[in-house]
Amino acid sequence: MAATPAHRHLPALLIFLLFLPTTLIAKPSGAVGWVEKILLEPDAIPVKAKLDTGARTSSLQADKIETFVRDEQKWVRFRVELKDANGKKHRMNLERPRIRGVRIKEHEGEYDRRPVVEMAFCLGGERHVTQFTLVDRSRFIYPVLLGRRFLEDFAPVDAGRTFTREARCPAPPPENSTGAP
Repeated sequence: MAATPAHRHLPALLIFLLFLPTTLIAKPSGAVGWVEKILLEPDAIPVKAKLDTGARTSSLQADKIETFVRDEQKWVRFRVELKDANGKKHRMNLERPRIRGVRIKEHEGEYDRRPVVEMAFCLGGERHVTQFTLVDRSRFIYPVLLGRRFLEDFAPVDAGRTFTREARCPAPPPENSTGAP
């Protein structure tokens, strides 16, 4: 079978594409940076969050963590005390239903048990709700870590970029006496 004119150019095209510099190939427009500013609800506190594909579950800076029972269901009472993205201190005393507990292996080889709650936050003009472990992150740079459970349904992470999205909410969240999302 004789080669058609289009088939004669195919090897040259393939060689060209093989050596095309990767800088000319567009990065996915939906990618987010490895650090983004979010608005943590219910008070819409602007905080820097690390987007960590190495962590399965998201994590939130919390202290004074106390489990209690309400209506035959386990709940968690905790305090979120952090500096916002502008350096201003904020404090929220919150209560949330306990979704589950996790056992996290620490760097020293020991295990730590943490409660998991759902929290709402805004990123890129969208309101999101995801599960967070509650832990003292005061020794870390970022008070919020967004893990794979959230990221897999959100966007790919570009490790070479930061602050690609605006920290804004679509509309104020409905008020709730418990502060639950």
